[in-house]
Amino acid sequence: MRYFLHLAYDGTQYHGWQIQPNTVTVQQELDRRLSQVLRQPVYCLGSGRTDSGVHASHQVAHFDAEVPESLDLPTLLYRLNRALPQDIRALAVHPVPAAAHARFDATARTYQYHVRLVPDPFAPAHTLYLDRAPDVEAMNEAAAFLVGEHDFTSFSKVKGSEKHYRCHCYEAGWHRVPGGLVFQIRANRFVRGMVRLVVGTLLDVGRGKLTPAQYGDVLRSLQRVHASGAAAAQGLFLCRVEYPAELVANVTLPVGLPYFAST
Repeated sequence: MRYFLHLAYDGTQYHGWQIQPNTVTVQQELDRRLSQVLRQPVYCLGSGRTDSGVHASHQVAHFDAEVPESLDLPTLLYRLNRALPQDIRALAVHPVPAAAHARFDATARTYQYHVRLVPDPFAPAHTLYLDRAPDVEAMNEAAAFLVGEHDFTSFSKVKGSEKHYRCHCYEAGWHRVPGGLVFQIRANRFVRGMVRLVVGTLLDVGRGKLTPAQYGDVLRSLQRVHASGAAAAQGLFLCRVEYPAELVANVTLPVGLPYFAST
């Protein structure tokens, strides 16, 4: 039977989501612990591949397994969390149709990038600290160019495996929060390295190195060399993955990590 597993993780100690040789990844740890708990080989496929050092407050993976009738899903979730390292937490598990796919059935994904403007000794692993506040209005004027369907080649690691670089961006903007800023972007898909390059170039707008109009020119140029450097990984979170309502109709996530089904 196929299952969807909803999870969260602190990516600080991991070289991204995807299994790689001679290094520790989130997918590797998840497969190992699920296989241990279920006493059978288990392979998970995630909704997307977060980069080294990037976090997720809501990631979704699917796996196929024969769960014994004697093992109910709440107990499976409990045992999995006992087996997992403390920086990876399983939030919910539920059966889905055999053809359901964590990556291809996702209708939208949301990322957030967190910036601190006030020194905080507890925040360095999860935010980017700036000692000068950027021009938020200019950054939001620039971010408006991202909304709609565009070719994001300028904001991608173009040597990736993507067949194309077109994404439909539904939302992109900076929000003031106590002590800092959060950039939120929601789209149907993201290409490799996209969010960190989008944010890094927006921050250059905020510093006055680019105008909002020049940011739009960078997007339309389809040339990676015109974008700025990528923002540091630690500030980035995959924070929501959306699916058709029928796939997640009975899913309840812990308080503070709400799930939003697509409409």
